[in-house]
Amino acid sequence: MSRTHSHNRRQFLSSAASTAAGLSFLSHLPHVSRAEATLTPGMVRFTDDIEPLVRLIEETPRQRLLEQVAQKIQSGTTYREVLAALLYAGVRNVQPRPSVGFKFHCVLVVNSCHLASLAGPDEDRWLPIFWAIDYFKDSQADEARRSGWHLQAVNESQVPTKEKARQAFIEAMESWDVEQADVATAAIVRHLPRKDVFNLFAQYAARDFRSIGHKAIYLANGWRTLDAIGWENAEPVLRSLTFALLNHQGESNPSDNQHAVDLAWRVNEPRATKLGEDWNKGQLDDKFTRELIQEGRTAAPANISELVASAMSNGVGPQSVWDGVFMSAMELLMRQPGIVGLHGLTTANAVRFIYDNTDDELLKRKLLLQASSFNPYFRESAKGRGQLSPMNYDTWEEKATDEKPDVESIIAEISSNKLDASMLVRKYLSNGGAPAPLIDEARRQIFLRGRNAHDYKYSSAVLEDFSHLSPTWRDDYLALSVFSLKGSNDRQSPLVERTRAAIG
Repeated sequence: MSRTHSHNRRQFLSSAASTAAGLSFLSHLPHVSRAEATLTPGMVRFTDDIEPLVRLIEETPRQRLLEQVAQKIQSGTTYREVLAALLYAGVRNVQPRPSVGFKFHCVLVVNSCHLASLAGPDEDRWLPIFWAIDYFKDSQADEARRSGWHLQAVNESQVPTKEKARQAFIEAMESWDVEQADVATAAIVRHLPRKDVFNLFAQYAARDFRSIGHKAIYLANGWRTLDAIGWENAEPVLRSLTFALLNHQGESNPSDNQHAVDLAWRVNEPRATKLGEDWNKGQLDDKFTRELIQEGRTAAPANISELVASAMSNGVGPQSVWDGVFMSAMELLMRQPGIVGLHGLTTANAVRFIYDNTDDELLKRKLLLQASSFNPYFRESAKGRGQLSPMNYDTWEEKATDEKPDVESIIAEISSNKLDASMLVRKYLSNGGAPAPLIDEARRQIFLRGRNAHDYKYSSAVLEDFSHLSPTWRDDYLALSVFSLKGSNDRQSPLVERTRAAIG
């Protein structure tokens, strides 16, 4: 064992012992089993029974809220009820403007925190939810300071009839008409089956690159939470989603103009139509995946989707395209760790969810082409923030390490040197190490050291997507994910101590 490996192991074991003691306060709350945290559609609804909890979250000052929620939990309030109330408080107190991000992450992150809780040990499941509750108060205060905005009641006199609901929604979304889209959203929620409503929203969530992917992220994360906690009273959530999807602040109406952020969708629509009925019958082609990664370093958004459409017409299957989308996004994160590369991955996760859950075959094709086009958009956005590292996936592949790492040394190394940590993950997996313990420990570090919404959004997305890649690419994807994960020697989140104080 090398001196570095031995040192990192000692650091991890010391940190783990501190962690075990540090989270013991959570034993004062009821443990949440995986079954209880696995939300079943219809189990929680935004009824009058939930409203008092929503008001508690909205009205209690931040410095006292965790204590108040802890008391509710100790007296019988369930995990599901807290999650439902948190989502509702976010959508009616924080608007997705001027960008579908920033303060609005208090809504976007709810599902990510839930996924982190679901994957964690029973005794720790409350911590991500407490983090999200506290984060909401920060966003709520920011909104109140800036605008005082609240989601207003729908204009009932303008809500279309059942017969006109679908077409009214389509026309409003196509013309970017916020007022008409708002009332049309109320109509489709009231009158159409949930699957039809999802298919309608899916047509518009990835059609532009505004807010670096947050529109698709909102549909995916919001829908996953909403579909779990219940459809009744989904109306305010989806009205907020509509408001987000129509955000083009600072630009003229996209329906009448040719903005660069809209271009890829416009060229991908006809390309999707030309793909034959056997578009999803193609074979795995690792050579094409590698070509897609390489071309993604320089190609324009429309050109990269043209490459994908041509390959699929010649027998390349969708999985090889998705492999290239995820690996290209991960390469960008390695070349410039930070906010842009991180969103390339969370957006890929969201578009993949929409793709998997729509039953509109033409839309699936458009989403696949659009997912490939998004990576060049992210690449250019990253260049606007600074130079990209000359290292790419090809040169990273050539690197090697003589270490014989274990999970402890890897998690410790993430805090010290992420490039070295990525090589340790690769060596660990190639030596037959099981990915599950590594993934579990990476999630646990987010519980302890996650300090912002992106820590939760990113970790929940990339660790989930590990299983979405084909075996050829899966291990390298996990190895590169460390560029935006937390290590065992990163600072502990101050919320751990605040939650301890709240619970007592």
